[in-house]
Amino acid sequence: MNNAFELTILMPCLNEELTLGKCIERALRGIISNALIAEILVADNGSTDHSVAIAESMGARVVHVKEKGYGNALRAGIEAAKGKYIIMGDSDCSYDFEAIGPFMEKLREGYDLVMGNRFKGGIKKGAMPFLHRYLGNPVLSFIGRLFFGSSIGDFHCGLRGFNRQAICQLRLSTAGMEFASEMVVKASLNRLNICEVPAVLYPDERGRLPHLRTWRDGWRHLRFLLVYSPRWLFFYPGLFLIVFGLIMSVILIVAKVEVREVHFDVHSLLYLSATFYLGFQLMSFYVFARYFGILNNMLPDSVGFRRIFKLFSLERGLFVGLLIGGTGFALSAYALSIWKNTGFGALEVSQVLRIVIPAVFFLILGVQIILNSFFLGILGLSANTQSDE
Repeated sequence: MNNAFELTILMPCLNEELTLGKCIERALRGIISNALIAEILVADNGSTDHSVAIAESMGARVVHVKEKGYGNALRAGIEAAKGKYIIMGDSDCSYDFEAIGPFMEKLREGYDLVMGNRFKGGIKKGAMPFLHRYLGNPVLSFIGRLFFGSSIGDFHCGLRGFNRQAICQLRLSTAGMEFASEMVVKASLNRLNICEVPAVLYPDERGRLPHLRTWRDGWRHLRFLLVYSPRWLFFYPGLFLIVFGLIMSVILIVAKVEVREVHFDVHSLLYLSATFYLGFQLMSFYVFARYFGILNNMLPDSVGFRRIFKLFSLERGLFVGLLIGGTGFALSAYALSIWKNTGFGALEVSQVLRIVIPAVFFLILGVQIILNSFFLGILGLSANTQSDE
């Protein structure tokens, strides 16, 4: 696409007649003061007031977006933008579009995504609810940095600039408020050049409740972060449960343990076996989720993961599953022989369960590995079909 403008200032809009005109005025002043060749684009999400008429009367271009949602509006605006760079911000006067100079400087330096940071730029009195300022934003931003190795301090700042082509290649897809997180997450996963500049947050001037809903949208952001990080959602918890369950199970198979007059015996062994199995399930889900994410362009491809994945061929999985299941069958036969030697009478429970619990565990685990192998084989066939197309 040949960009007709250096910059598009993009404003999502839904019934913003009280503030949209002020935002456009400030954007025009920002364009003039920075000597920019730019357009102002309003992505209208079905306004029923005079927002569209106001935008058009002030020279802004309007793109009409039927699909409801903050993410849908912004994605349509990004697709329709004619600028090489885009600076987006809400049309409620919470951000000053005159202060776009620092964003343009960083974009021209070659950064793909330039985030505003409200905690560095300043939050005016009444601009952000207490829970958002001291709990929601800091916690979600911390999780984002932890999960995705990002250095961004304010994941949810609505004022941000980016290279249109670089962001379009990320194939952003979320419809709602979590679009803000998706952009940062996918940019981080795809190793785009990202930086921050201070941004001031002003009180909303619309005189009504914001579209953002604290708990609903907070959960949607958290859910998105978890779904896009199978490593933290599945791998790390699964690895911990496997290691803990394995070590403690081996100890209790050898003999019961007493800690400060508390006895741990075969009953604890049963729970520890379940702990190990739950860890195995989480690790399996990690492999499934990661591979599914790669196939559907939700997660970036990884050479290392592909190499590891190739080790889990259907044939190898069947062999390992049958071997482990056979071990469980052999232990079951051994336990049965012990019972037979007593004339199928009463048994010493603690001794026999140290054999029976691992036997049942190996039988279940073997079957699960076989099923997982077939499922991975199905995913592999799907990947081959997509590559052929």
